[in-house]
Amino acid sequence: MVSNEMYELGAKSSVIREIFEFGKKRAAEIGKENVYDYSLGNPSVPAPEIVNETIRELTLNMPTCELHGYTSAVGDNGTRQAIADNLNERFGTHFTMNNLYMTCGAAASLCITFRALTEKDDEIIIFAPYFPEYKVFITSQGAKAVEVKCKAEDLTIDLEAFEKAITPNTKAVVLNSPNNPSGVVASEEIVKDMCAILERKQKEYGKSIFLISDEPYRELVYDDVEVPYLTKYYDNTIVCYSFSKSLSLPGERIGYILVPSEVENFELIYKAVCGAGRSLGYVCAPSMLQFVIRKCVGHTGDVNAYKRNRDILLDAFNEYGFKTAKPDGAFYLFMRSPVESASDFCESAKKYNLLLVPSDSFGFPGYVRISYCVAEDMIRRSLPAFKKLAEEYGLI
Repeated sequence: MVSNEMYELGAKSSVIREIFEFGKKRAAEIGKENVYDYSLGNPSVPAPEIVNETIRELTLNMPTCELHGYTSAVGDNGTRQAIADNLNERFGTHFTMNNLYMTCGAAASLCITFRALTEKDDEIIIFAPYFPEYKVFITSQGAKAVEVKCKAEDLTIDLEAFEKAITPNTKAVVLNSPNNPSGVVASEEIVKDMCAILERKQKEYGKSIFLISDEPYRELVYDDVEVPYLTKYYDNTIVCYSFSKSLSLPGERIGYILVPSEVENFELIYKAVCGAGRSLGYVCAPSMLQFVIRKCVGHTGDVNAYKRNRDILLDAFNEYGFKTAKPDGAFYLFMRSPVESASDFCESAKKYNLLLVPSDSFGFPGYVRISYCVAEDMIRRSLPAFKKLAEEYGLI
């Protein structure tokens, strides 16, 4: 009657969403101010004012049929060129609008890219911990997700394990930096070593292996940390981007795919992206948001607000005995569970109305993800609850 695979996906929502829905229910019972919800990566920093100004200007001055009508299937030319110009200014590249395909956010970008690149039995390497939907996106396109665990001590990429994981069936590697759920940024040294490995393996197997840069958190970095722009290190790089985090627009679903001209068989790959977008129904990204992006590209929300939240939690966790790698970007802390079962630990946290996400679905058991894109006041009010949780486990 229906696809069993799709039924299973629909019948069981993600753990993150389940906890988020529990939080809404709990807030209705005891008051929102008494629930400390660290589940969802929903930006708490307002969109830059230029976003609202642009929306008002567009609705007042742009003809309605143009504002809400179709753009080209690949996206509005002016928007694509504005993005290309911004990237060229920031990274010394030479992109044009013809390197860009506008999408409904990073999820659409990834699904289109996986569909465009992969055939039966192809493998895509992902680094654990990873965003749980990667496996859904990859397997839904008929490929196989191959997990490579990062180093436990600092959650950086294990290059030796990575090289061993590459096989003749490897079609692509996904690098998410800054990382969700750890906040770790891949250093230039690691990026160079990764790319050197990929170059060797391309020659060994006589085939293209693509590096897919999933970077919705690129602008969310702290303490002058720089995120290497991967197209400058490896020709066969494809960038999947979303404005959800940089402009605090997660509900608007707007992003892009960048296929550099240096990619082997560029025209074939770009047309495959267009075909995959058509196949999946991801053509003509939301028109008004494309026009907003045309004017707002290069702007970001107040990243310092996330840094303050991070620092408050890190200082408290160090005092309470919780162990976590220091995140250089994004807005997540990946904290080691004091017991083997992270799910049991998260259940204990609920007694103090702390909503944390166990790490099993991120491919890295024994940790919890704490999404600190929340109001600073909530973080400060939650600290006594974290202290009680630490006391329960004998950490202080």
